[in-house]
Amino acid sequence: MPQRPFVLVLFALPATLIFLLFFVGPFAYFAVMSFWSVSAYRLTPGFDLENYIDVFTEYAYPLGFTFAIALAIATVTTTLAFAFAYLARFRAGRWGPILLFVTLITMFGGYLVKIYAWRTILGSTGILNAGLLGLGLIDEPLPWLLYNPGAVVVTLVHFLLPFAVLPIYGSLRGIGDAQLAAARDLGAGPSRSLVDIVLPQCELGIVVAFMLTFFIAAGDYITPRLVGGPSTAMIGNFVESQFITALNAPQSSALAVAILAVCAGTIFVLRTGMRKALAVR
Repeated sequence: MPQRPFVLVLFALPATLIFLLFFVGPFAYFAVMSFWSVSAYRLTPGFDLENYIDVFTEYAYPLGFTFAIALAIATVTTTLAFAFAYLARFRAGRWGPILLFVTLITMFGGYLVKIYAWRTILGSTGILNAGLLGLGLIDEPLPWLLYNPGAVVVTLVHFLLPFAVLPIYGSLRGIGDAQLAAARDLGAGPSRSLVDIVLPQCELGIVVAFMLTFFIAAGDYITPRLVGGPSTAMIGNFVESQFITALNAPQSSALAVAILAVCAGTIFVLRTGMRKALAVR
Protein backbone atom coordinates (compact mmCIF):
# COMPACT_ATOMS: atom_id res chain seq x y z
CA MET A 1 0.00 0.00 0.00
CA PRO A 2 2.73 2.60 0.75
CA GLN A 3 4.00 2.17 -2.81
CA ARG A 4 0.62 3.02 -4.36
CA PRO A 5 1.14 6.84 -4.54
CA PHE A 6 4.54 6.29 -6.15
CA VAL A 7 3.01 3.96 -8.75
CA LEU A 8 0.28 6.50 -9.54
CA VAL A 9 2.86 9.25 -9.96
CA LEU A 10 4.93 6.98 -12.19
CA PHE A 11 1.96 6.26 -14.45
CA ALA A 12 1.04 9.95 -14.64
CA LEU A 13 4.60 11.09 -15.33
CA PRO A 14 4.68 10.51 -19.16
CA ALA A 15 1.40 12.37 -19.71
CA THR A 16 2.55 15.16 -17.40
CA LEU A 17 5.86 15.55 -19.23
CA ILE A 18 4.10 15.62 -22.61
CA PHE A 19 1.67 18.25 -21.33
CA LEU A 20 4.47 20.41 -19.93
CA LEU A 21 6.70 20.00 -22.97
CA PHE A 22 4.18 20.51 -25.77
CA PHE A 23 1.55 22.74 -24.15
CA VAL A 24 2.73 24.61 -21.08
CA GLY A 25 6.24 25.23 -22.42
CA PRO A 26 5.24 26.71 -25.82
CA PHE A 27 2.48 28.78 -24.23
CA ALA A 28 4.88 30.20 -21.64
CA TYR A 29 7.38 31.02 -24.38
CA PHE A 30 4.84 32.88 -26.51
CA ALA A 31 3.38 34.60 -23.45
CA VAL A 32 6.81 36.00 -22.62
CA MET A 33 7.47 36.88 -26.28
CA SER A 34 4.20 38.84 -26.44
CA PHE A 35 5.88 41.57 -24.36
CA TRP A 36 8.87 41.83 -26.69
CA SER A 37 9.25 44.01 -29.76
CA VAL A 38 10.70 43.75 -33.26
CA SER A 39 13.43 46.02 -34.56
CA ALA A 40 14.86 45.56 -38.05
CA TYR A 41 13.26 42.11 -38.22
CA ARG A 42 15.02 41.10 -34.99
CA LEU A 43 13.41 40.22 -31.70
CA THR A 44 14.18 42.65 -28.90
CA PRO A 45 13.51 41.22 -25.42
CA GLY A 46 11.81 43.55 -22.97
CA PHE A 47 8.53 44.28 -21.24
CA ASP A 48 6.30 46.41 -23.44
CA LEU A 49 2.48 46.50 -23.36
CA GLU A 50 2.25 48.04 -26.83
CA ASN A 51 1.38 44.71 -28.45
CA TYR A 52 -1.61 44.25 -26.12
CA ILE A 53 -2.69 47.85 -26.65
CA ASP A 54 -2.73 47.14 -30.40
CA VAL A 55 -4.73 43.95 -29.82
CA PHE A 56 -7.60 45.82 -28.15
CA THR A 57 -7.47 48.85 -30.46
CA GLU A 58 -6.44 47.83 -33.98
CA TYR A 59 -7.77 44.26 -33.68
CA ALA A 60 -10.83 44.93 -31.54
CA TYR A 61 -13.29 44.17 -34.36
CA PRO A 62 -11.73 40.90 -35.57
CA LEU A 63 -11.37 39.81 -31.93
CA GLY A 64 -15.05 40.46 -31.27
CA PHE A 65 -16.06 38.90 -34.59
CA THR A 66 -14.04 35.79 -33.81
CA PHE A 67 -15.60 35.55 -30.35
CA ALA A 68 -19.13 35.83 -31.82
CA ILE A 69 -18.50 33.23 -34.54
CA ALA A 70 -16.83 30.81 -32.12
CA LEU A 71 -19.66 31.26 -29.61
CA ALA A 72 -22.28 30.53 -32.28
CA ILE A 73 -20.38 27.47 -33.51
CA ALA A 74 -19.86 26.09 -30.00
CA THR A 75 -23.50 26.66 -29.04
CA VAL A 76 -24.94 25.01 -32.16
CA THR A 77 -22.44 22.14 -32.06
CA THR A 78 -22.98 21.39 -28.36
CA THR A 79 -26.77 21.50 -28.74
CA LEU A 80 -26.75 19.12 -31.72
CA ALA A 81 -24.20 16.88 -30.01
CA PHE A 82 -26.33 16.62 -26.86
CA ALA A 83 -29.43 15.78 -28.88
CA PHE A 84 -27.54 13.12 -30.85
CA ALA A 85 -25.85 11.63 -27.77
CA TYR A 86 -29.16 11.56 -25.86
CA LEU A 87 -30.83 9.79 -28.78
CA ALA A 88 -28.02 7.26 -29.07
CA ARG A 89 -27.94 6.58 -25.32
CA PHE A 90 -31.60 6.49 -24.33
CA ARG A 91 -33.78 6.32 -27.46
CA ALA A 92 -31.97 4.34 -30.15
CA GLY A 93 -31.88 1.01 -28.29
CA ARG A 94 -29.61 -1.49 -30.00
CA TRP A 95 -28.89 1.06 -32.72
CA GLY A 96 -27.12 3.32 -30.22
CA PRO A 97 -23.66 1.70 -30.54
CA ILE A 98 -24.02 1.79 -34.33
CA LEU A 99 -24.76 5.53 -34.25
CA LEU A 100 -21.72 6.06 -32.02
CA PHE A 101 -19.57 3.99 -34.39
CA VAL A 102 -20.73 6.10 -37.35
CA THR A 103 -19.80 9.21 -35.36
CA LEU A 104 -16.30 7.85 -34.74
CA ILE A 105 -15.87 6.96 -38.41
CA THR A 106 -16.60 10.54 -39.48
CA MET A 107 -13.64 11.76 -37.42
CA PHE A 108 -11.27 10.08 -39.89
CA GLY A 109 -12.66 11.91 -42.92
CA GLY A 110 -9.99 14.58 -42.90
CA TYR A 111 -10.22 18.27 -42.06
CA LEU A 112 -9.45 19.71 -45.50
CA VAL A 113 -11.59 17.09 -47.21
CA LYS A 114 -14.65 18.31 -45.27
CA ILE A 115 -13.86 21.94 -46.05
CA TYR A 116 -13.58 21.28 -49.78
CA ALA A 117 -16.71 19.13 -49.62
CA TRP A 118 -18.68 22.08 -48.27
CA ARG A 119 -17.15 24.35 -50.90
CA THR A 120 -18.50 21.93 -53.48
CA ILE A 121 -21.93 21.80 -51.82
CA LEU A 122 -22.33 25.56 -51.33
CA GLY A 123 -20.62 26.77 -54.53
CA SER A 124 -22.44 28.31 -57.48
CA THR A 125 -22.13 25.02 -59.37
CA GLY A 126 -22.52 22.93 -56.23
CA ILE A 127 -25.05 20.31 -55.25
CA LEU A 128 -27.30 22.67 -53.30
CA ASN A 129 -27.65 25.22 -56.10
CA ALA A 130 -28.10 22.44 -58.65
CA GLY A 131 -30.89 20.93 -56.55
CA LEU A 132 -32.67 24.27 -56.12
CA LEU A 133 -32.41 24.95 -59.85
CA GLY A 134 -33.69 21.48 -60.67
CA LEU A 135 -36.72 21.98 -58.39
CA GLY A 136 -37.42 25.34 -59.99
CA LEU A 137 -37.13 27.21 -56.70
CA ILE A 138 -34.53 29.61 -58.08
CA ASP A 139 -33.77 30.95 -61.55
CA GLU A 140 -30.02 31.34 -61.12
CA PRO A 141 -27.39 30.07 -58.66
CA LEU A 142 -27.17 31.76 -55.26
CA PRO A 143 -23.61 33.07 -54.91
CA TRP A 144 -24.10 34.15 -51.29
CA LEU A 145 -24.25 30.57 -50.00
CA LEU A 146 -20.45 30.56 -50.00
CA TYR A 147 -17.87 33.04 -48.70
CA ASN A 148 -19.83 34.34 -45.71
CA PRO A 149 -19.91 33.74 -41.93
CA GLY A 150 -22.76 31.26 -42.31
CA ALA A 151 -20.62 28.99 -44.47
CA VAL A 152 -17.91 29.06 -41.79
CA VAL A 153 -20.44 28.13 -39.09
CA VAL A 154 -21.90 25.24 -41.11
CA THR A 155 -18.47 23.86 -42.05
CA LEU A 156 -17.01 23.99 -38.55
CA VAL A 157 -20.18 22.61 -36.94
CA HIS A 158 -19.98 19.63 -39.29
CA PHE A 159 -16.29 19.13 -38.52
CA LEU A 160 -16.53 19.58 -34.73
CA LEU A 161 -19.75 17.66 -34.09
CA PRO A 162 -18.04 14.25 -33.47
CA PHE A 163 -15.62 15.87 -31.01
CA ALA A 164 -18.58 17.23 -29.03
CA VAL A 165 -20.61 14.02 -29.14
CA LEU A 166 -17.98 11.84 -27.48
CA PRO A 167 -17.61 13.65 -24.10
CA ILE A 168 -21.36 14.13 -23.79
CA TYR A 169 -22.08 10.51 -24.62
CA GLY A 170 -19.43 9.44 -22.11
CA SER A 171 -21.21 11.44 -19.40
CA LEU A 172 -24.59 10.02 -20.38
CA ARG A 173 -23.20 6.49 -20.06
CA GLY A 174 -22.77 7.14 -16.35
CA ILE A 175 -26.53 7.66 -15.90
CA GLY A 176 -28.20 4.39 -15.02
CA ASP A 177 -31.51 3.36 -16.55
CA ALA A 178 -32.79 2.67 -13.02
CA GLN A 179 -32.64 6.38 -12.18
CA LEU A 180 -34.82 7.33 -15.14
CA ALA A 181 -37.20 4.44 -14.41
CA ALA A 182 -37.53 5.60 -10.79
CA ALA A 183 -38.25 9.14 -11.98
CA ARG A 184 -41.00 7.84 -14.28
CA ASP A 185 -42.50 5.80 -11.44
CA LEU A 186 -42.62 8.96 -9.32
CA GLY A 187 -44.53 10.78 -12.04
CA ALA A 188 -41.73 12.78 -13.68
CA GLY A 189 -42.17 13.41 -17.38
CA PRO A 190 -39.37 13.28 -19.97
CA SER A 191 -38.62 17.00 -19.69
CA ARG A 192 -38.50 16.85 -15.88
CA SER A 193 -36.19 13.84 -15.94
CA LEU A 194 -33.99 15.65 -18.44
CA VAL A 195 -33.64 18.75 -16.27
CA ASP A 196 -33.39 17.08 -12.85
CA ILE A 197 -31.43 13.91 -13.66
CA VAL A 198 -29.72 14.00 -17.04
CA LEU A 199 -28.38 17.55 -17.24
CA PRO A 200 -26.83 17.70 -13.72
CA GLN A 201 -24.99 14.41 -14.27
CA CYS A 202 -23.68 15.25 -17.75
CA GLU A 203 -22.70 18.85 -16.89
CA LEU A 204 -19.00 18.07 -17.22
CA GLY A 205 -19.46 16.45 -20.62
CA ILE A 206 -21.42 19.46 -21.91
CA VAL A 207 -18.79 21.90 -20.64
CA VAL A 208 -15.95 19.85 -22.17
CA ALA A 209 -17.79 19.66 -25.50
CA PHE A 210 -18.44 23.40 -25.52
CA MET A 211 -14.89 24.20 -24.45
CA LEU A 212 -13.35 21.96 -27.10
CA THR A 213 -15.45 23.31 -29.96
CA PHE A 214 -15.12 26.91 -28.79
CA PHE A 215 -11.33 26.81 -28.56
CA ILE A 216 -10.90 25.08 -31.93
CA ALA A 217 -13.33 27.43 -33.69
CA ALA A 218 -11.72 30.54 -32.18
CA GLY A 219 -8.24 29.50 -33.29
CA ASP A 220 -9.10 28.26 -36.77
CA TYR A 221 -7.84 30.19 -39.78
CA ILE A 222 -8.11 27.70 -42.65
CA THR A 223 -11.92 27.48 -42.75
CA PRO A 224 -12.47 31.28 -42.82
CA ARG A 225 -9.99 31.56 -45.67
CA LEU A 226 -11.42 28.76 -47.81
CA VAL A 227 -15.17 29.14 -47.26
CA GLY A 228 -15.49 32.48 -45.47
CA GLY A 229 -13.77 34.75 -47.95
CA PRO A 230 -12.02 38.07 -47.29
CA SER A 231 -14.99 39.52 -45.36
CA THR A 232 -14.87 36.71 -42.79
CA ALA A 233 -11.30 37.04 -41.54
CA MET A 234 -10.94 35.76 -37.98
CA ILE A 235 -8.23 36.43 -35.45
CA GLY A 236 -6.33 33.30 -36.52
CA ASN A 237 -5.84 34.83 -39.97
CA PHE A 238 -4.24 37.90 -38.38
CA VAL A 239 -2.03 35.72 -36.18
CA GLU A 240 -0.81 33.90 -39.28
CA SER A 241 -0.30 37.15 -41.17
CA GLN A 242 1.72 38.76 -38.38
CA PHE A 243 3.80 35.67 -37.75
CA ILE A 244 4.56 34.63 -41.35
CA THR A 245 4.08 37.68 -43.56
CA ALA A 246 5.00 40.58 -41.28
CA LEU A 247 7.53 38.53 -39.27
CA ASN A 248 6.17 40.13 -36.12
CA ALA A 249 6.18 37.22 -33.69
CA PRO A 250 5.55 39.38 -30.56
CA GLN A 251 2.37 40.86 -32.05
CA SER A 252 1.09 37.46 -33.17
CA SER A 253 1.90 36.06 -29.72
CA ALA A 254 -0.10 38.83 -28.07
CA LEU A 255 -3.04 38.08 -30.37
CA ALA A 256 -2.86 34.38 -29.52
CA VAL A 257 -2.64 35.01 -25.77
CA ALA A 258 -5.54 37.48 -25.95
CA ILE A 259 -7.89 35.09 -27.74
CA LEU A 260 -6.91 32.31 -25.35
CA ALA A 261 -7.68 34.56 -22.38
CA VAL A 262 -11.06 35.50 -23.87
CA CYS A 263 -11.88 31.84 -24.46
CA ALA A 264 -10.84 30.85 -20.93
CA GLY A 265 -12.96 33.64 -19.45
CA THR A 266 -15.94 32.53 -21.51
CA ILE A 267 -15.59 28.94 -20.34
CA PHE A 268 -15.34 30.08 -16.72
CA VAL A 269 -18.50 32.18 -17.02
CA LEU A 270 -20.31 29.29 -18.72
CA ARG A 271 -19.30 26.76 -16.06
CA THR A 272 -20.24 29.12 -13.21
CA GLY A 273 -23.58 30.04 -14.78
CA MET A 274 -24.46 26.43 -15.51
CA ARG A 275 -23.68 25.34 -11.96
CA LYS A 276 -25.83 28.13 -10.52
CA ALA A 277 -28.70 27.30 -12.90
CA LEU A 278 -28.62 23.62 -11.99
CA ALA A 279 -28.37 24.45 -8.29
CA VAL A 280 -31.51 26.61 -8.51
CA ARG A 281 -33.36 23.71 -10.15
